[in-house]
Amino acid sequence: MTTNPASDPVLSIVPADGLIDEERRIVVTGLALDELVAISARTRRSGGSDWDSQVTCLADAQGVVDLTRDAPVGGDYAEVSPMGLLWGQHPSGGAGDEIFADDVMQPLVTTLTAETADGRRAGAELIQRFAAPGVTRREIREEGLVGTLFTPAGPGPHPVVVVLNGSGGGINEPRGALLASRGYQAFALGYFKAPGLSPYITETPLEYLETGLGWVRRTLSPRNGFVAVSGQSRGGELALLMGATFPDLVSAVIAYVPGAMVHGAQGAGDPARGGWHGVTWTRGGAALPHLWQDNAAVHWHPWAGDAPPDRHHSVFFEGLKDRDLAARARIPVENITGPVLLISGRDDRAWPSSLYSRMVVSTLRRHGHPHLVRHLDFDDAGHAINLPFVPTTQLAREHPVSKVPYTSGGTPSGNAGADRGSWRGVLEFLDEITGR
Repeated sequence: MTTNPASDPVLSIVPADGLIDEERRIVVTGLALDELVAISARTRRSGGSDWDSQVTCLADAQGVVDLTRDAPVGGDYAEVSPMGLLWGQHPSGGAGDEIFADDVMQPLVTTLTAETADGRRAGAELIQRFAAPGVTRREIREEGLVGTLFTPAGPGPHPVVVVLNGSGGGINEPRGALLASRGYQAFALGYFKAPGLSPYITETPLEYLETGLGWVRRTLSPRNGFVAVSGQSRGGELALLMGATFPDLVSAVIAYVPGAMVHGAQGAGDPARGGWHGVTWTRGGAALPHLWQDNAAVHWHPWAGDAPPDRHHSVFFEGLKDRDLAARARIPVENITGPVLLISGRDDRAWPSSLYSRMVVSTLRRHGHPHLVRHLDFDDAGHAINLPFVPTTQLAREHPVSKVPYTSGGTPSGNAGADRGSWRGVLEFLDEITGR
């Protein structure tokens, strides 16, 4: 028995309102057997930019399309994916590439529309929240620190995660808010390109990060003294460096697409202080040796203003050929005294995060590291591993500091899988080591 083709379609989303990491079931009913329906999604994002996606689907014998079961027959993705309408979105017109809201305490609202060839339509709203009910946000401007504290609902104390951004700088509030929504007090700490801080990563003192860790321990009284550090890209390099430099202050390290050694300032560097080859980290006023410091093997780099190569990570393989310098620049991860989680993409075209993560794992094993070490390495994923169920289609973009274009790698589908899998892996890792 088929559905009356003249009936109006119904578009349902379950749950319609939830946290951004919650998968939804999107279903269209009221169609005819084998009727085609176009399903579109539009989200208003930072600065008023619209992001859009659309797929065409074929109804079954009951006049139903269920995106948890049915692959599109055409459109912006081509597989069974309950959330493909979200990760498959592209910015419309000249919209910017910022995928998060200006205010993480406000939800992202996506309007879904289902339309048949004869013009019958149905609509619904899908709401994605970063902050669960009761999560609080507080700006921190103490002891020279610049960050945002997110606290879960309910009585504390809570385990704490310090959240660091990458070479784009700023404060990673979306990840902080979502961690707090999942029961962890999160201190999203800026270390450059944030109010009152340097616009460049060049010569960032590790003492600033040490101050942040001390502030967390004194002020927040973490449950069982647990303070993890989580960072992305250059922040992943920094997270490993903090764990190795301040082992008594760091309980665990979560390193997204990290470097296994200290690098020069690269695309986030101050042109007046060495640019790409400038010093990134200092301690006690002295520069930490880095991979671009008179490297004998590197004869080019992708930030010189020429047309960028497709795979920027080639320069890092070249840099590692200067073995003496690589040994001096290596992060001594064997000094870390807690669990370590590494997250990488096998098609990372910004730098070889999969190789770097394997180097860290190998070093820890050689030194008999007594704590949990886990490496999540994702096929068809690049450098931009993010929160789940956000757009993954911007594979080439402009660096937010240097303004030079670069390619992050991966495929939209592979990156979406890494977003989902890495976030699930982070929560499992944290829950396991904190006993929650």
